[in-house]
Amino acid sequence: MTRLKICGLRETDHVRAAVAAGADLLGFNFVPGVRRQLARDRARELIQQCRQQSEACGPRVVGLFANQPLDDVNDTVRHCRLDMAQLCGDEPPEYWQQVEVPVIKQVKVHDMGHYNAVVSEVLSSVEAVVSHDCVALLDKHREGSLGGTGHTFDWSIAAEVAECYEFLLAGGLTPENVGQAVSVASPWGVDVSSGIETDGAKDPAKIARFAEAVRDADGRP
Repeated sequence: MTRLKICGLRETDHVRAAVAAGADLLGFNFVPGVRRQLARDRARELIQQCRQQSEACGPRVVGLFANQPLDDVNDTVRHCRLDMAQLCGDEPPEYWQQVEVPVIKQVKVHDMGHYNAVVSEVLSSVEAVVSHDCVALLDKHREGSLGGTGHTFDWSIAAEVAECYEFLLAGGLTPENVGQAVSVASPWGVDVSSGIETDGAKDPAKIARFAEAVRDADGRP
């Protein structure tokens, strides 16, 4: 069963839509200066609402960070009662190990080089993440971009990784293409943000369609 992560949530109605769609993980962005950044108190309010709406087995709550002081990350983890932290910057392994909750570490895929070299580089990066008991998230590399890029990469690279490791697949996923992505790459989970937005805001109808497409790809009712 492919796990579903809905990221970049900012509004109560959108959190409810993600929970209703069966999301396994919900992402809240704490990276300074990005469009989807949330203040800690607002995030804490949304997370409390989410946990009141869902049962004990409801979605896990993930905070997104990038190149931020470790103390700030752990303070936010405690303040918002996060279940996981997603690191989207250049944080080294010694940093990952000091985060107080399990870590999702972004691996940026440079897919413009020789295919075998690209696969080897991605496998090495994912192995480093997994060896530190973290979850790898594969996303498209884009110069100067932190976090998600909204662009796809060659999913056959991810399929090579899936033969050895579990990972979250991100980058340009939409209700229209996620079924193919799951079929090609066989990821442990998929991560979406901009692909379920209309005019820059989360769209509950697209959230529902995205989740349905993932279920269809899995062969679930």
